[in-house]
Amino acid sequence: MDGMTWGLVGAAAVGCAAWYVRSRTSEVPCTVDLEMTHEHFHAHVDLNGVEVDPGDEVLVRNTPSRVAFGTTTTFESSAEVKRASWLKRQIVKLTGGTEIHELYEVGFEG
Repeated sequence: MDGMTWGLVGAAAVGCAAWYVRSRTSEVPCTVDLEMTHEHFHAHVDLNGVEVDPGDEVLVRNTPSRVAFGTTTTFESSAEVKRASWLKRQIVKLTGGTEIHELYEVGFEG
């Protein structure tokens, strides 16, 4: 390949990389439900109607670092939702089926 072709390939690679990492961030209110009892151990977050899609990232703010055993706590907080680009969303959808098996191996080993 000549220099012009390599330049075009490089420019396309840089463009795809920029498209992949591009995202939009928004702050949304949320409700956090924590339970640590003998019957249940969970943390649920309701983003008050905001849908999270593959590739999106959510950071819940102001969560307690500990919950006493035998308690259930619900509180209002805020979350930062970082939306994935279209390209990243498609890649996550394509590779997500293979990555879920890693969770099974880690989560259910004896």
